[in-house]
Amino acid sequence: MPRSGSAVRAAGLLAAVAVLVLVAAASIAVGSKSVSPAEVWHGLFHYSGTVTDVVVRDSRVPRTVLGLLVGISLGLAGAVMQALTRNPLAEPGILGVNAGAAAAVVSAVSFLGASTLREFVWYAFAGAALVSVLVYVLGGSRSATPVRLALAGTAASAALVGYINAVVLMDSKALDRLRFWTVGSLTSANADTVWQVLPFVAVGAVLALALGRPLNAMAMGDDTARALGAHLTRTRVAAMLAVTLLCGAATAACGPIVFVGLMVPHLARVLTGPDMRWTLAYSAVLSPVLLLGADVVGRVVTRPAELQVGIVTALIGGPVFIYLVRRRRMAQL
Repeated sequence: MPRSGSAVRAAGLLAAVAVLVLVAAASIAVGSKSVSPAEVWHGLFHYSGTVTDVVVRDSRVPRTVLGLLVGISLGLAGAVMQALTRNPLAEPGILGVNAGAAAAVVSAVSFLGASTLREFVWYAFAGAALVSVLVYVLGGSRSATPVRLALAGTAASAALVGYINAVVLMDSKALDRLRFWTVGSLTSANADTVWQVLPFVAVGAVLALALGRPLNAMAMGDDTARALGAHLTRTRVAAMLAVTLLCGAATAACGPIVFVGLMVPHLARVLTGPDMRWTLAYSAVLSPVLLLGADVVGRVVTRPAELQVGIVTALIGGPVFIYLVRRRRMAQL
């Protein structure tokens, strides 16, 4: 039976990869200007500098690749946070990590004159790490419950979003520079953005995927995990480092995007069961499916204008979050 179960999960993962390929193809082909498969092929492999070739290779391919990297980052970060805190409501957006990264970037732009992604990334890392620690302390540290962490994260996010809005509104230059970034957007993607973010996402993703086995042990309780040989402190530090790398890179590249890290790990656990090794793998594939799909929807519903991907994921994620809270009876805890 275990072999059969693993075979089913492997087949499901391959199917998810196939869906991701189709969504990525749609992300390249669909937009304010639709591009035929033949034109996509020409732009990718026979670039000649035509308008369509430029749209495909210089705009949509970097945007799709960035969406892929950001989706992987948010999905893995959400899955790791939920396992680490044993909190089904944990997610970089809900626990304030994305807002911390965004607040640090906005402060750097407005007060320190930061203007490049290379600078944004380091400020985003610092903001994400500080807010992670703050929410953990406010939530009660080792005695934290899922709802206390969610409340602490929500309070921190609300305060930080208010701060971000105040800074941006008072600084017209920052407003112009960050108008779309603050709501979560892939519109500014280019090849430089992809290459600057890629190393951080790669390291964070490898670190997160390597935590599957120790997180499985920690799910049984600290005492059992120690008996099984898990190093709890090392696992927690590695998990927070992975989350900081993933969330910092994703937020620096395209702004705070919420709910992706909440929805996808839940779906992954429905498909795979509690084994974190499979949950992490499924989250890494299904999250970019959701993010790229939301980006495509945002381009289509208001064509020829665009609805930013962060707004689309929020519109989808709000009802899903309410459903999860009611289904798990968290409201009265």
